[in-house]
Amino acid sequence: MTPKKNALAAVALGLLAYTNTQAQDTPKPPKMVPEMTEFWEPAVRVITPGATSTEAPSDAIILFDGKDLSQWKAKADGGAAKWQVKDKVFTVGKGDISTKKEFGDFQLHVEWSAPDEVKGESQGRGNSGIFLQDRYEVQVLDNYNNRTYSNGQAGSVYKQHRPLVNAMRKPTEWNTYDIVYTAPRFKEDGSLFTPARVTVLHNGVLVQNNVELKGPTEYIGLPEYKAHGKAPISLQDHGNPVQYRNIWIREL
Repeated sequence: MTPKKNALAAVALGLLAYTNTQAQDTPKPPKMVPEMTEFWEPAVRVITPGATSTEAPSDAIILFDGKDLSQWKAKADGGAAKWQVKDKVFTVGKGDISTKKEFGDFQLHVEWSAPDEVKGESQGRGNSGIFLQDRYEVQVLDNYNNRTYSNGQAGSVYKQHRPLVNAMRKPTEWNTYDIVYTAPRFKEDGSLFTPARVTVLHNGVLVQNNVELKGPTEYIGLPEYKAHGKAPISLQDHGNPVQYRNIWIREL
């Protein structure tokens, strides 16, 4: 064997010995057992759910319990909300109202009914709206046998996302919205980091599936985000006597 081949053989033997040593020194990973993927801390917080799917759970903030509008204010001037309360229901009138408390991410439950007397058509029939963080509207409208533009009917994110289906009940019957909302996040310079997202169930039917909001609701033109923090829930006075009851919210 030539000196060159001798040198190459010596190197190969050395590498083999090193590899064997390393293999012996490296501990084998432990055998997986069920407990390795079980996490006990932190413990899941215990709450008491409502007796029905519409009753508020124990950790909810009650925004309307049928008695008064003490959790609300007039949006225009911050004074008392002047909508009429009667028989555990309040009726739209005398300007938009907003919650006194401000919110970020939340789960919101709202029950509403179109006016008892069916009047008007398209956007002129039973029109109101629920504004998440005072900016992003989930439309309230009587769309029982009432055609309008799809991204403006009940269950829509107004002018942005049409509902997957029309789940309206007849006038005089109560509708339920269950809304899960994730607020937008902004960078330090005010630019958008992540957009708002919303899921809506209308009478227990999924009509908005974690959709991305394009920005605040605009009647004319395209939406554009502007940085903001927590903000109230607002209800719109569109000139129709829509009725509301049993409103509660859970901060997430």
